[in-house]
Amino acid sequence: MTEADRASHFRALHQREGAFIIPNPWDIGTARVLAVMGFEALATTSAGLAFSLGVPEGVVTRDQALAHCRAMVDATGLPVSADLENGFADSPDNVAATIGAAADTGLAGCSIEDHTGRRDDPIYPFDLAVERIAAAVQAARGLPRDFVLTARCENFLWQRPHLDDTVKRLQAFSKAGADVLYAPGLRDLDMIRTVCQSVDKPVNVVMGLPGVTFGVPDLIAAGVKRISVGSALSRLAFGAVMRAAREMSQDCTFTFAADAAGFAELDSLFSKFSQD
Repeated sequence: MTEADRASHFRALHQREGAFIIPNPWDIGTARVLAVMGFEALATTSAGLAFSLGVPEGVVTRDQALAHCRAMVDATGLPVSADLENGFADSPDNVAATIGAAADTGLAGCSIEDHTGRRDDPIYPFDLAVERIAAAVQAARGLPRDFVLTARCENFLWQRPHLDDTVKRLQAFSKAGADVLYAPGLRDLDMIRTVCQSVDKPVNVVMGLPGVTFGVPDLIAAGVKRISVGSALSRLAFGAVMRAAREMSQDCTFTFAADAAGFAELDSLFSKFSQD
């Protein structure tokens, strides 16, 4: 598909019945594995990218993130939506500039959040948060092709578990023109249902949170349209490596290899892309 086709297909996924899973690879290899497994779209993970570079989240620069986006777009034929954190800027104008640069990488969409990147003052004031989304929307609508903009309210990830304020922000983001709404960190189906019933745009939720056990049918019943997993897959992989490292260093054994993917399977999977 062309970039325009991918973007149009990505929007169509949000318009059909039910919900779809958009998993979050963190490099070309994991993107290709997920593509072969049958997923219809992919999303980047800012934390997964940071961890793959050996740095904490929030340190990756805009240029690094956009280069990663281009690599992920080129990795498969699937639509890719990017986690662009706060747009790598505070001002609405600079957030808009990030949207234009993101579209140039071939992305089908991206998310912009209201987290400032500062632990001492983690959430943008309401009016500024809305202005930032409005500027992002205006930039997206000025593109020569479709671009799905997701607006994120980060309250529940930053010790501000205020559902009323979260809903108020999502409603304002919707009015500003956001295509998809997202409040990561909701661990309760009743809260998720409340969010879905309170807004008029498709809602993304993140799974892979420790202790959350409900599945896709529960989320569909609650009104969810899109399901991502954030950094969960990358943390799963790092967890496996760390467990193997502890076994080798502490027990001097190598039983971890029993859970490793087979060499032939991986070689065959990636050969499909080299043939293309």
